[in-house]
Formats: sequence, structure tokens, C-alpha cells
Amino acid sequence: MNNESILSVATVAGGCFWCVESDLEKVAGVDRVVSGYIGGNVDNPTYEQVSSGTTGHLEAVQIYFDPQQISYAQVLDVFLKHHDPTDADGSFNDRGIQYTSAIFYHDEKQKEIAGNALVELDGSKRFDKPVATKLIPFTKFFEAEDYHQDYYKKNPVRYNWYRFSSGRDSFIKEHWGDEANSVVSSSAVSTYSRLSDAELEKTLTPLQFNVVRKDGTEPAFSNEYWDNHVEGIYVDVVSGEPLFSSADKFESGTGWPSFTRPLEKKNVVGIEDNTLFMKRTEVRSFDADSHLGHVFSDGPAPTGLRYCINSASLRFISKDKLEEQGYGKYLQLFK
Repeated sequence: MNNESILSVATVAGGCFWCVESDLEKVAGVDRVVSGYIGGNVDNPTYEQVSSGTTGHLEAVQIYFDPQQISYAQVLDVFLKHHDPTDADGSFNDRGIQYTSAIFYHDEKQKEIAGNALVELDGSKRFDKPVATKLIPFTKFFEAEDYHQDYYKKNPVRYNWYRFSSGRDSFIKEHWGDEANSVVSSSAVSTYSRLSDAELEKTLTPLQFNVVRKDGTEPAFSNEYWDNHVEGIYVDVVSGEPLFSSADKFESGTGWPSFTRPLEKKNVVGIEDNTLFMKRTEVRSFDADSHLGHVFSDGPAPTGLRYCINSASLRFISKDKLEEQGYGKYLQLFK
């Protein structure tokens, strides 16, 4: 999606823009999400000015999406299911107008779609309180400072701690359950699929099934790919969706395959994991929902991340097999 002319734009506010940006960027069909400020009476406001609550701005995000892959209504559906649209005075731990919920429509069609979505959500009686999300005409959007863009990637430890302590995810789980995740899947044009767990148990090895479906962990230094140095890509063992490339693989010393970044960002989803008495970010595949491993912030440049992945979740396709197995477009990575 490099052609700007084919992208549509949506602008929404749902409290902390780090969190809204993170959730919307994971949606297939979304090209990018930009954090910023809108609705106030000061040009080019700073974060300090906006967070003081004196300028009238809201923390907001601008979503650039491909309407051939996802509709404006679907973008709003994801947005409305990933924050508290009933809080008229702030958002979770963040209080004040700058953290309130709003949809800023760019034209009359967006106004109609957004208005219908809010009426439908309010009428569903899913919440104990009425929906408080405001519907406001778009005026001018000011991009936030660089350090706020992709904050969840640049500062994953602080971001994950903030998000967990805010109560956002527990609210989403309480009111939407699995629907919050399924809406992301339903908005994507999926090329990949998986069998039922009963069928997978027959086709996978016991170790593979334990890892991908029961969130298990394989032994370090005793797995298939930890020491693999062949050029190629790693795909989901269940669905075949592309996940990582040998070009981003590095020796971490942990005994598991480690990567600095995903091959296809949309195929690798981060989820808060509070098991084992620690706060971590689990990574799962988008379509197959396979448990892959975890991502940590102690990796090398250029990302500073370490995707620590179970070999049992992966199938490796060497460079010379890419074309015949339908992954020919990735050959350019190795030229």
C-alpha cells in the first residue's frame, strides 16, 4: 500500500493514543496510524500543553487504511471495541477532556456511518452506562512528537506496564471477550486458515500441538531452528502465514530462534501475558492464532527487540524452495 491516493483516512480519539495506535495498527488493511492532537484552540500544541487540559485538544489518532481491504465501518468497529466509549470524563486512569472518546468525521458519509455505529452500540445495552463518544466534524490534526509515534514498539516495557495498570485490557475482556479479537480477524482479507484443534492434534507432533495450541515452551538448545543459518523464511506451522525471515534472525544465546522483527507485521500479534508471576508480551500468529513465543526489549539494532520464538511453531522454507511453495515474492529479500 504505497500509493497514497488509494488510502482513506479515519480520525478517532479513545484515551491514551499509544494504546489506540497499537490496537489499530494490528488490523489488516490498515497501512499506518499516526498519533496526534485535535479539537483545541492552539496551533501546533505540545504534549505538555495538551496533557494539561487547557487547550481543548484530545489525544487522537489518524488511521490510513485501504478501503479495498477494510471498510470505514469496520475500522470504527475495532476502535469502539478497544476502549471505554462510556466514560465522558476521561479514559481509565487518564482524566480530563484530553482523554475523552470521539470520532471526527471527514465527510457526510463518514458522519452517517459513525452516527449509525454509535446509535447501534448504545442500543445494544452492552454497557451499564450510555455511550458518551462524541461525533465531531474534522478540523485540523496536529501530529504528536516523534517519541510518541509507535511508542508501543520503541518502549515496549514501559508501554506494557502502562497498559496493564490502566485497566484497558481487563475492560475490553469483560465487555467483549473473544469478540474483541475476532473483530480484528473479520476485518482482514485472510489467505490463511487452520484446522480445528481435534484435527490439528492428529496432524501435528505432540510437541507442536502443545506449543501452538496449549501455549507450551520447547526445550532451549534442543529444537529444530535455534542454530539454523540457511537463508529463507519461517511460516506458521499450522496455517503457512509468513512470520519471520532469516535476514532478521540473530544469535541471542538463549537457545531459541530469535528475530529482530516480523517479516509481515500484520501476521504477528502481541498480547499481554501475566503468567509465571511476570508481565510479558506474548506473540501469536494472526490467522492461525498459534502461540509463537514472546517479544522482549533487549534485542539488537535496528529495532532493539528480541522475538524469542519456538521452533515448534514454525516451518522453515529455504530460499531455493520459495517459488515452488508459493512464496516467490520473498525471493527479493535474498538478492
